[in-house]
Amino acid sequence: MTSAHIPQPSGTLRAVQVFGACGGGHVSSLSGGLVARGIEVTVCAPAASAAAYGFDGTGARFAPVEIGGRPGPLGEAAAVAALRAACAGTHVVHAHGLRAGMLASLALTGARGPALVVTWHPPAPAFGTRAGLTRLLERRVARAATVVLGASTDLVDRVRGLGARDARLAPVAFPVPRPRHAPDRDALRAELGAEKRPLILAVGRLEPYKGHDLLLDAARCWRALDPAPLVAIAGEGSRRAELAARIEAEDLPVRLLGRRGDVAHLLQVADLVALPSRWEAHPLIVQETLRAGVPLVATAVGGVPDLVGDAAVLVPQGDATALARAVADLLADPARRTALTTEARAQAATWPTEDHTIAQILSVYDELTGAPAR
Repeated sequence: MTSAHIPQPSGTLRAVQVFGACGGGHVSSLSGGLVARGIEVTVCAPAASAAAYGFDGTGARFAPVEIGGRPGPLGEAAAVAALRAACAGTHVVHAHGLRAGMLASLALTGARGPALVVTWHPPAPAFGTRAGLTRLLERRVARAATVVLGASTDLVDRVRGLGARDARLAPVAFPVPRPRHAPDRDALRAELGAEKRPLILAVGRLEPYKGHDLLLDAARCWRALDPAPLVAIAGEGSRRAELAARIEAEDLPVRLLGRRGDVAHLLQVADLVALPSRWEAHPLIVQETLRAGVPLVATAVGGVPDLVGDAAVLVPQGDATALARAVADLLADPARRTALTTEARAQAATWPTEDHTIAQILSVYDELTGAPAR
């Protein structure tokens, strides 16, 4: 489906990767893989992302663009101008996320090519006027893109409903950091306060859509267990003060750990992981959990059911009672936890590797530009 308006590469295929608040790890992995396959890659992202995601080691050129930086028309105009300059003479622009897709589409308005590929990372649920504006933005980006890639079937169906010309399933393989050494299990559990009781781990931003309020509701039920499990929540966000106040007022067995750089170690010492989200797309913590073989209880939202198959216990979104019961049942059933460990690792083995993801993306670029198959 090559377009006559898309410039055909006579030499090296040139691609620009654009991202803001989401997708940094994936873009870093993708950029390095594309460069290794002979693609000339420029990455446009906030300046702080260069070091945070190790772009220096990918072989890609990094062009700082404050995607999602200064609010208002002036900030957007500056980002669009910077993107327009970075995209001049390129063959494919690949935006990751809604805001990146919107700014990239504005930068390419009126241009004869390049192709615009958007990997769809839908925003967190919005309400009221903001919800209406978000849907308008989604529709504009979906219709502006040459191809939209969605990590799960529900995302592909959604973007088709928004009017996308070409929407495809493209599961994302995120690089998962492996700990260089095993943690001292007893010492880490003692640090968390879980020496002689089960440890339930939750990882995610402290924002409403992550459902931590439901996790606190469930924790209230777990106080009756003997021993009562400890819930450890790794992450930061706007709801920290509100959650901390509830934990203290209700004397809940919950610790807010803040932002942690040792999630891989936390997974190794946890008895199970809880994901109480009201919405998710293709959560990295689910991939990390199943690869680590840790039993998972999660809400059946977004792309989670497709991702886990039968390798996790799924409960309805918003049902704290179902969440509490599922966790309590697992804690009381060591054989089921062992079976889930085996199923989790088997399910993780079915996911696409980084090489598969890179090859699929490259095949899309080649198709759009008419480049010979590699």
